Amino acid sequence: MAALSSVPDTCESEPERWRIRRDSGGRSAVSEWEDVLASTHVAFDVRFTHRTPSRFHGTVTRRRFGDLTLVDCACTPFTGHRGVVMGDKGESSIGFQTVRRGAEQVRYKSVEHTVTPGEAILWDGSHAVDIEVVEPFMKRTLIFPRDRVLAVCPRLDDLSALPSLGDNPSARLLARYLDALAAELPGLGDDGTVGTATDVALELLRAVVEPGLPESRAAKRDALRANIHRYIRMHLQDPTLSPESIAKAHAISLRALHGLFEDTGESVAALVRRSRLARCRSDLEQPGTGTVTEIAFRWGFSDAAHFSNVFKREFGVTPRDWRRAARESF
Repeated sequence: MAALSSVPDTCESEPERWRIRRDSGGRSAVSEWEDVLASTHVAFDVRFTHRTPSRFHGTVTRRRFGDLTLVDCACTPFTGHRGVVMGDKGESSIGFQTVRRGAEQVRYKSVEHTVTPGEAILWDGSHAVDIEVVEPFMKRTLIFPRDRVLAVCPRLDDLSALPSLGDNPSARLLARYLDALAAELPGLGDDGTVGTATDVALELLRAVVEPGLPESRAAKRDALRANIHRYIRMHLQDPTLSPESIAKAHAISLRALHGLFEDTGESVAALVRRSRLARCRSDLEQPGTGTVTEIAFRWGFSDAAHFSNVFKREFGVTPRDWRRAARESF
């Protein structure tokens, strides 16, 4: 059985795999399957039922990229109960799950739903739930850190249950993106590409979730702030990006923009500067990305000396020293 390891910043070159083939009459198969689920999804108390064959089969393949995890799971029938507090890492995760074969019954509070091939559901590891796999089953799940999801969908934190996806075109698009990730992850090697892949996944998840969320004054503020964060990420290469241009793009006053960020501990200008510096640092660590000046100008800085000063103030070394250290570590 594969062991858990720390989450890397890049894409793992090889997927991790678990496989169980045990007689279902003993306790060992139950315990092993509980361990696999806790390691790769979330923890469950597992029981076998009259639908479980005499020999239980379960396989899991996990691929990590950045701080997201893509998991394929196939198994024969069983039931699982997840309490309010299981004490596992899964409590800080949110999953987008697509069913590829078979059926799974999901019971949350008084609501029960049977998920069948082609359907997708969201689950939150901090919620209690009961599941039953009623026939040989295969699913694919993209697992997000909960704080990353709340950064783009802050209104989720106010809900006692995740919204139903229903017949959601965005959910179908995200499901197809999961298939593309499974095929292309082995070729994603550098931090920049992996970072883009995780950002796309989060944006698609936001498109899936937000239409089903309730509105409130606080929720609207959080949503606008999240939109501004996305706008900044998308326009970092524009040297004219500034609090004034950001306010104009969102049809709000400059005062309202500053008020929106006053309780975050970081001004809008500081957010833009920090985001640009992070992109420059990433490019400095990669070969073939141009000179220090070219990198600075690429990400919106208009003065090389100013860039060098703010970079050193942020990271403690000059851009050239950072690049030299990165090359020596290769």
